[in-house]
Amino acid sequence: MRLALELASTATMATSPNPKVGCVLVKDGEIVGSGCTQPVGQAHAEVMAIRDAVSRGKDMRGATAYVSLEPCSHFGRTPPCVNALIEAGVARVVAALKDANPQVAGRGFAMLREAGIEVEDGLMATEAREMNLGFFKRMETGLPWVRLKMAASLDGFTALPNGSSQWITDAAAREDGHRWRARADVILTGIGTVLADDPRLNVRLPGGSEQPSFQPRKVIVDSQLRTPIGAQILKNSKATLFHATRDVEVERHLIDFGVDLHCLPERQQDARTQVNLPEVLLALGQQQINEVHVEAGAKLSGALIEAGCVDELLLYLAPKLLGQGASMFALPELQKVDQAKNLIIHEVKQVGEAIRVLARFHVV
Repeated sequence: MRLALELASTATMATSPNPKVGCVLVKDGEIVGSGCTQPVGQAHAEVMAIRDAVSRGKDMRGATAYVSLEPCSHFGRTPPCVNALIEAGVARVVAALKDANPQVAGRGFAMLREAGIEVEDGLMATEAREMNLGFFKRMETGLPWVRLKMAASLDGFTALPNGSSQWITDAAAREDGHRWRARADVILTGIGTVLADDPRLNVRLPGGSEQPSFQPRKVIVDSQLRTPIGAQILKNSKATLFHATRDVEVERHLIDFGVDLHCLPERQQDARTQVNLPEVLLALGQQQINEVHVEAGAKLSGALIEAGCVDELLLYLAPKLLGQGASMFALPELQKVDQAKNLIIHEVKQVGEAIRVLARFHVV
């Protein structure tokens, strides 16, 4: 099962909106086939493992299939994996956990048992769920998993008072951040960041290849439609822009440039019209987005946290003291410590010179 999970992790950038799954076929103590989920519309892990066994001339009859998720039982873009396992003649299926998709949700296990195949589940279930946090959250709530990334000094500043921030963290931390970008379906930012930094916000991994076929979609929260047509974030990638005010001419120019526009206004108490952030996530969930990776300034980051839209923080803390500067999150002033937003530390790891902290707002 550990090997199945490792195989699933190799499919990170390719499978969405499907979950990342690995499968290992074992017979008489020997691995006879293995595989992982292919890009959406192509073969799932079980079929890839069966094909691997066939290509190696291995007999699968009586084998055990270790799968990191319940085999699918419905016709989607591909035929059911349950049928493939039955036809291959496996005798036993060990799955990490039940599929959260209502179209499956135990039906796969039932069909296997009806075919006389022994079924077990629960092995390394926690690790398997971690592999597909976004998929499970979307299936259970209709919303994607939201990860907010921030790099700061040890005293909590993201930039100097003059706005200078390159580079607070070292190259190793920045590369690690790109790997987190790569596992997301969407990279979300705000108009403040677009105007101040003109970022590309794409995935740039070692070797110089930007792997354009796997680039996450860019999403901009821009209430007043101020995004310039020449912005880097709009180049070489499909972009979606959520806004709150209307301007027919500006909207036409953005649409002509290939930008997908969504007007989601929310009237604020100070009479300014802002984008309704919970509705942004609902819209992305309806578009089958599993994971959203946020890289934004203090204002939007704070607003997302305040609206309850963030599941976890990905913080890179560099061994530097800036003394003064820009804070990580713009949050309302509190009067009592017990009003603070509490988090659960999920993981602490050193990456290069920085400390990477993964903290969650709720138990998974």
